[in-house]
Amino acid sequence: MEFVVKSANATSVKTATLVLPIAEGCLLGEVAQAVDVASDGALTAVLKRKDIEGKPGQTLLLHHLPNLKAERILLVGIGKADELTTRNWRKVSGAINSVLKGLGGSDAALAMQEIRVQGRDAYASARLLVEILADGQYLFEQFKSKKSDPRALKKITLLCAKPDQPELERGVAHAQAIAAGMTYTRDLGNLPPNICHPTYLADEAKKLAKGNKSLKVESLDEKQLRELGAGAFLAVAQGSDQPPRLIVLQYSGGKKSDKPYVIVGKGITFDTGGISLKPGAAMDEMKYDMCGAATVLGLFETLIRLQLPINVVGLVACAENMPSGGASRPGDIVTTMSGQTVEILNTDAEGRLVLCDTLTYAERFKPQAVIDIATLTGACIVALGSHTTGLLGNDDELVQQLLQAGQSADDRAWQLPLFDEYQEQLDSPFADMANIGGSKAGTITAACFLSRFTKAYPWAHLDIAGTAWVSGGKEKGATGRPVPMLTQYLLDRLQSA
Repeated sequence: MEFVVKSANATSVKTATLVLPIAEGCLLGEVAQAVDVASDGALTAVLKRKDIEGKPGQTLLLHHLPNLKAERILLVGIGKADELTTRNWRKVSGAINSVLKGLGGSDAALAMQEIRVQGRDAYASARLLVEILADGQYLFEQFKSKKSDPRALKKITLLCAKPDQPELERGVAHAQAIAAGMTYTRDLGNLPPNICHPTYLADEAKKLAKGNKSLKVESLDEKQLRELGAGAFLAVAQGSDQPPRLIVLQYSGGKKSDKPYVIVGKGITFDTGGISLKPGAAMDEMKYDMCGAATVLGLFETLIRLQLPINVVGLVACAENMPSGGASRPGDIVTTMSGQTVEILNTDAEGRLVLCDTLTYAERFKPQAVIDIATLTGACIVALGSHTTGLLGNDDELVQQLLQAGQSADDRAWQLPLFDEYQEQLDSPFADMANIGGSKAGTITAACFLSRFTKAYPWAHLDIAGTAWVSGGKEKGATGRPVPMLTQYLLDRLQSA
């Protein structure tokens, strides 16, 4: 899908579909009024019939209005013009996308010059609109023998006032890069686990680096992990025929002297639970346990497209958690890369085991900050549902930066406490710690476990168990979150530098 920004008069734009906003109460803005005058009052006549009232997301498609070059007019309700919230903007954008997907025209023009979303400037409003429109075109059909018919819509033009054009163009450029990263993340997440295994993800990372001088990729194998002393990481992988991989991506867009931001992704390409076997119902969705890894790769896709002047390291911890005669057992004790020992009480708490060694490995990059992304706990879904990512960390400034980035990107997180009292739940009589902390506060105790390996740098943990994918039915699939939040976080670091 091509997106362009143009300063033009809506009454004279030649397009298959011209999209016009209608405020609640059948109120026309200046642009719509101009179109109404040009079409000899056609819009006023339609609105008198009350076929559309202007409520958020309402639509009405009109054909062949007189004196206009547009073949169709799509009226879309935006609610009260001075109360257009981000949530309603999503409804409006989704409604536009839904109608346009079903039309035969190859292009559309959106007359959004007067749109003002609460708390968002022209850049942020346009960026969110384009992200939603681009993401709404997503299809994953590579394993279907019969594909959907190609969609006619190829180009969307955002009409704007001349002074707003530079900011809208910046918003559209950022949105397209973010949407590309989300698409890549979704594709990886939706792949079946017989194809998407640790070696496959390592190969994908190398493809990202091909022809890109700013990106260097290295893949550490089982032997190298053993030499590093990554006993916890290897314990997860030892029950599988698929070998583990620690994928290291180094994006060097900034100065050599600039310390990097390190982004860590959990990449359990399939999680049976190991010896602590999961129930069979919906176990197929455990292919999504690598969505943290997919997010890192999607973020790097966005970085490459934007060519941001910043240094970022991606660490992708990949393994498959399977039950076998060689699998780790409840009661096993392993030594981590940091030298700390862990009693494995539950082999289904494996994500924190690959992450703890990876977080120790992150120290060598002397990072400004480290953020890990993981589908870590079902408890996070119980606490926050499917709308909000869980956020914990050891540095208040970093946590606030991520909260703000999530708010700006409309990819929100919510902070949970990381009080010392929760650490006691990880006590073990036989090792330095256990890998689980009991039935209470599961998301928090998982983060407490990780925090013991992050004392050398500012660190934040994003639990995306509820936001990385949608469960069940025809809508099942990866979401591409939190690529928008993390991109915004990096953009904010550049602005504050």
